[in-house]
Amino acid sequence: MLTTPILYLSRHITANKGDYYKLLLNVTKKAAWEPWIVFMLNAIAATSKSTTEKIGSIQKLIDETAQKIKAKAPGVYSRELAELIFTQPYCRIGNLVDAGIAKRQTASAYLKALVDVGVLEERKEGREKLFINPAFLSLLKE
Repeated sequence: MLTTPILYLSRHITANKGDYYKLLLNVTKKAAWEPWIVFMLNAIAATSKSTTEKIGSIQKLIDETAQKIKAKAPGVYSRELAELIFTQPYCRIGNLVDAGIAKRQTASAYLKALVDVGVLEERKEGREKLFINPAFLSLLKE
């Protein structure tokens, strides 16, 4: 179950805002609903296609990362851990603890092992350590 929306029409509308506003104005001035509705249906279709491709790319990256962890750090591998580091582009020790994957000290060791094999990058932000998933972050920016 998704906790946040995955289909963002605003990106398509912003990229085509000239057409969008012209069509919307024609709805107001001329009651020209059909061209605006066609525009919105095309926006939904285009956004759905790109979103489906993005989800496929994320799933592929999760699988590749899980295989990399299994091969290079088998002592810390679990599918739950591999999936957890893809719930957001960064992870904290507390995320592993809250998910029931490990106690605090073990969670820290797991994340450091993922840094050692090149899956995560460790960054200190104030008093907290963040473990960035650079491959996931890069994919999200595309």
